[in-house]
Amino acid sequence: MFEGFALEHVDVGEVVLRVRHGGSGPPVVLLHGHPRTHTTWSRVAPRLAEHHTVVCPDLRGYGRSTLPPTRPDHAQSSKRAMAADVVALMRHLGHERFAVVGHDRGSIAAYRTALDHPDAVTALVVMDGLPVVEHLERLNLDFVRAWWHWWFLAQAEKPAERVICADPDAWYATPDADTLGAAEHADLWAALRDPAVVHGMCEDYRAGLDVDRGHDEADRAAGRRIACPTLLLAAEHDDIDIHGDPGEIWRPWVAGPLTVRTIDSGHHQAEDAPEAVADAVLAHLSSAGSGPG
Repeated sequence: MFEGFALEHVDVGEVVLRVRHGGSGPPVVLLHGHPRTHTTWSRVAPRLAEHHTVVCPDLRGYGRSTLPPTRPDHAQSSKRAMAADVVALMRHLGHERFAVVGHDRGSIAAYRTALDHPDAVTALVVMDGLPVVEHLERLNLDFVRAWWHWWFLAQAEKPAERVICADPDAWYATPDADTLGAAEHADLWAALRDPAVVHGMCEDYRAGLDVDRGHDEADRAAGRRIACPTLLLAAEHDDIDIHGDPGEIWRPWVAGPLTVRTIDSGHHQAEDAPEAVADAVLAHLSSAGSGPG
């Protein structure tokens, strides 16, 4: 797993991030989603590393990265805080400018990095993600039924952690070790059985419904848009189109070029279709001017 990559734990200020990095060339950081760790990229990262310096952290509160004490507003798990982690991590590794790829919850951290740090982000890839506020302004029966976990995980008064930690094997449906890879499977389940990680993941969703939404609303009101070239990768066998055409939803948020591509996969694109994901990312970074010279 991640042959030739270095494994480090990097103090970025508020938290310590577990990170793997390797390859050479223009830098790109890959941000995983819920409930994964950075090992979800294990079959994508080596392909990208043939042309790029690839950095794969566990998001704060996930995997083996730490999380600050819980705040009443859950801002310690905001995507703004995660974006600041990404910038600090990349600077620690010597990269002032870099591309960002994010899947699922990682896609929210990725676009937040592009919005908050436009001088640092050269290109953006969002995989099965939309701005939080766009989801929350489209509440309807179909969305609430299909995405019910957003509301369950966000409960603080009746903590979801108690239900999940009572039987994590029953709660999480993950590929078996033969499908996912033995090392990746072991790493994921070490995280899913850790109550601190379950808490961190729930805090991510709690921040999403309030703090992250507020940041999106403020950006929209101020007319702030993503300046760099952006690629949306939509899984063909997922439901990111639950609100309609996701590309049309994204267009008002992107000032630069926006490309939409479909990947023949389920939700976990990097695991289901690593070659297609790697090819799409490489093509986007090259066209965005973030590829090898």
